[in-house]
Amino acid sequence: MADPRRPILAQQFDLAVRAFRDGWHILRYRGPSQIQFWFIALVIGIAAGFGALGFRMGIDALQAWLYGTEDVQRLHSYAEHLPWYWILLIPVAGGLVVGVILHLFTPDGRVRAVADVIEGAAMGNGRVEKRAGFASIAASLITLGSGGSSGREGPVVHMAGVMSTWISNRIHADGITGRDLLGCAVAAAVSASFNAPIAGALFALEVVLRHFAVHAFAPIVIASIAGTVISRMEYGDVTEFVLTTPGSLQFYVELPAFLILGLLSGLIAVLLMRGIFLAEDVGSQLQGWLHLPRWLRPGVSGAMLGGLAIFFPHIIGVGYETTSLALSGAFPLREAIVFALVKALAVAITFGGRMGGGVFSPSLMVGALSGLAFGLVATGVLPDVSGTSTLYAFAGMGAVAAAVLGAPISTTMIVFELTGDWQIGIAVMASVSLSTALASRLVDRSFFLTQLERRGIHLAAGPQAYLLAMLRAGAVMRPVTDPRCAEEGPCREMVAQGLCIEASATLEAAMPIFDRAEVDFVPVILRGTDEAPPEILGALYQVDALKAYNRALAATAAEEHS
Repeated sequence: MADPRRPILAQQFDLAVRAFRDGWHILRYRGPSQIQFWFIALVIGIAAGFGALGFRMGIDALQAWLYGTEDVQRLHSYAEHLPWYWILLIPVAGGLVVGVILHLFTPDGRVRAVADVIEGAAMGNGRVEKRAGFASIAASLITLGSGGSSGREGPVVHMAGVMSTWISNRIHADGITGRDLLGCAVAAAVSASFNAPIAGALFALEVVLRHFAVHAFAPIVIASIAGTVISRMEYGDVTEFVLTTPGSLQFYVELPAFLILGLLSGLIAVLLMRGIFLAEDVGSQLQGWLHLPRWLRPGVSGAMLGGLAIFFPHIIGVGYETTSLALSGAFPLREAIVFALVKALAVAITFGGRMGGGVFSPSLMVGALSGLAFGLVATGVLPDVSGTSTLYAFAGMGAVAAAVLGAPISTTMIVFELTGDWQIGIAVMASVSLSTALASRLVDRSFFLTQLERRGIHLAAGPQAYLLAMLRAGAVMRPVTDPRCAEEGPCREMVAQGLCIEASATLEAAMPIFDRAEVDFVPVILRGTDEAPPEILGALYQVDALKAYNRALAATAAEEHS
């Protein structure tokens, strides 16, 4: 504490000396390790950047080979002139190959994507599945190359997670370091995939890590920059979409229209998400009723997509050509509405058939078409006080995508970086803010967190909800050798009454027992055979469970605010 009798300058000098001494200590004893970590972040950023670049080039090469076109950016225009049976057969063949890959290399026939990376960050110490991850990358590559209607961001994010998992295991990284490395890999992959360094870094923090801790910011930015450099070495510093009609707000009186568009976009995003979940449920029910082998499910979806693509070839692949046309105002009102509906149906079929891919690019396309349709109506009703309809397409694209991802900050930035137009931020921010606010109330925060909630993983509610599922009763119990453990007699009586829990169970299952039975402890058992009684391993006390839970909460808060 400063001495009030000393001069102010002397006190400030002492503070400066103390700060310099502390800074020198950090630089001397902690600096090298931090610099080493930043070097690892740079390496993983380069690796993830090359991985995302290779994935994108692989999709382009497969599409060019299957559809016989050299300009895959105009795939849907070229596909209009192909024989109908070819458009039908390509997705069917792709779906069958995808089904075989997932059947052989995943335990559940499901493609891994962004939701699994979020789960790995929160509950897996920054690790994801590697074997299933490689299979998902191959399946998504074939899905997108053969006409599946999804996006490439989901596969590249999980591919980045596989890379960071390999490095984390090699250096025996703890949970915090593993999560930071995961964030670095994701940032680089997103940046390389979309040439969006700012949005890549923000996506890793906002969506995957779900915090903005200072200690993670610098390495993630370094990795994001590295991924962008890798992408620009191949494609140059070009935007994904080229706007032929620049948009600008005519009057601030037009802003209420963008607020209304935001609410409408939130509802559209919710319908898109629920349509996907409905398709997954219906697909699983039909698979059970028809006794359909799981490897055949993607092939059936491929047949449905092929039949739809015969009449609407714009649903093939990522759909950036159609999105660019929507941002240029190339569609009349009827076509914009119909194309948006058909694209949403195609996305639901793709995900319902477990074919692979991401949801971000489809949400951009649906949002751009929906925004254009709204803009055509708005500018037609009030032409004297409104700008161009393309401005509404721009805002709608960001609003729907932000609501689907549950990431208003990173989505706003990625839309700006995809188009290179920074002059209409007010319109985009107005729409994005209301769309995410509305959609987050109607689903569990986002598409990814709702996916996890449907699997029984409660990340949407925050650490206080999912940390109990990370703590095992066997790790928190007092073993029978502990003198503080309950005696065997009372434990046997409680086991006979059914008041017990297995060692592999989590505290999420144990805590309701304490409330329901009003007991201080429950025996922890290892079940035996039908003839042998269960073995008592120890006792789980409520006070110990609460202490472990509080320690986990404190560690999570410390990481998020460090």
